[in-house]
Amino acid sequence: MRSKSSQNAVNVINFITFLVIVIGSAALFIVLSGFAGLKTFSLSFTTAFDPDLKALPAMGKFFSITPEQEEELSELNGVAIFSKEIEERVYLRHRERDDIASIKGVDSNYTKTTGIDSTLYFGEWNINQQQGVAGIGIVNKLGVTINQARNPLRILAPKPSKGSISIQSPTTELYNELPLIISGVFQVEENLDNKYIFIDLELAQALLEKTNTQVSGINFKLKPETDVTSVRSKISTVFEGAVIIKNREQLNGTLYRMLNTEQVATYLIFTLVLIIALFNVVGAIIMMILDKQQNSRTLYNLGVTVKALRRIYFMQGVLVTTIGGVIGVLLGALLIGSQLLFGWVKIGSINYPVELNVSNILIVLATIMVLGIIASKIASSRINEKLVSS
Repeated sequence: MRSKSSQNAVNVINFITFLVIVIGSAALFIVLSGFAGLKTFSLSFTTAFDPDLKALPAMGKFFSITPEQEEELSELNGVAIFSKEIEERVYLRHRERDDIASIKGVDSNYTKTTGIDSTLYFGEWNINQQQGVAGIGIVNKLGVTINQARNPLRILAPKPSKGSISIQSPTTELYNELPLIISGVFQVEENLDNKYIFIDLELAQALLEKTNTQVSGINFKLKPETDVTSVRSKISTVFEGAVIIKNREQLNGTLYRMLNTEQVATYLIFTLVLIIALFNVVGAIIMMILDKQQNSRTLYNLGVTVKALRRIYFMQGVLVTTIGGVIGVLLGALLIGSQLLFGWVKIGSINYPVELNVSNILIVLATIMVLGIIASKIASSRINEKLVSS
């Protein structure tokens, strides 16, 4: 490991090989840490918008919850609080502009089961019989201003069995109309900002001509260290199988699958780069075998077996890759740590999101060690009886 070869070219090759391993492992760790930060940043809106668990109708768009069922839910172990909501597509009009979006009627517990009020961009989170909160995309598209009582936003919902939403001149025969004053504007993520308006639950039920027991979802906030599987089973029992229970990941299944696929693809691409880089290890060990051929022959004549000689060069390759991998991870960790502390790299006005995870350290070290073992095994197999006995 420490002694130099008599051939200067071999020394240069060994140094380059070690340097490539250090840089490759550092690059893999930095990329994984950066992607982990981007993944957390991309999913941050789900923490604010979605609850720990959500009950949705097993069939259709709505289901009923009786006072008795509400009492049962409030007594469930593990459930800190729950809130009811009702959601439906509606037609929006303000002055000469119009759009199609979704209203989400929520009760007073909604902000306690989710962190949606933390996404307020400007204005106030006031939801009552006259006021509501809209996404910034809707506000910009329709030119709505907050607390404008003289020119409120008009919400039109199709009457049951009277037709479907249409941009073309809705009439009072087909639609129920509701004037709404926007008290605040939220900003979460582009699709959600262009989709939702939050209004009072009872107001939404009246607009949609639903009873006060009909809802489209129930949001649950769980107590810390709760057995989620047990709570899901109990909630399903309360509704006798009329609902399906989803957690935050299931509510955003497409997004989670996309991010996980991208993470795996990124890891495989950089692992391929490392595989190519570790061909240098094979070459360096073979060069060392040829350079030390006379020494190997002497050891063989003294009684050292070919298997033992292979083990010497195998261990040398494993040590080089392992030590290089550890140094690379340490360098990568220092760079990621400095980004967390000082924010050298920025996206616009925010620091580029990164995460320093133990799991990423273990993944990189495991990858380097496995590839190093394979490369060392291939190279050391070049030692044979003919080579050392000639």
